[in-house]
Amino acid sequence: MNKDSFEFVVYMLHACADKWSQLPSAVYKKLKESGCIGNLLIPYYDILHTQGTAFIVSDIEDYLTARGISV
Repeated sequence: MNKDSFEFVVYMLHACADKWSQLPSAVYKKLKESGCIGNLLIPYYDILHTQGTAFIVSDIEDYLTARGISV
């Protein structure tokens, strides 16, 4: 993970935490356990970072829902 993708992951953790009214640490746990960070956010950083925050948060919600994890 390079600096840009790291900053992106941190930004998205906080964006999800704000939308879901949860602590960033709880969101991190969900994203880490589901593989969202390693299988979605980092590999597709080049594409995702050009999208709007709301769109990416929605994508993350879909990713988690598909894996049976509630937000």
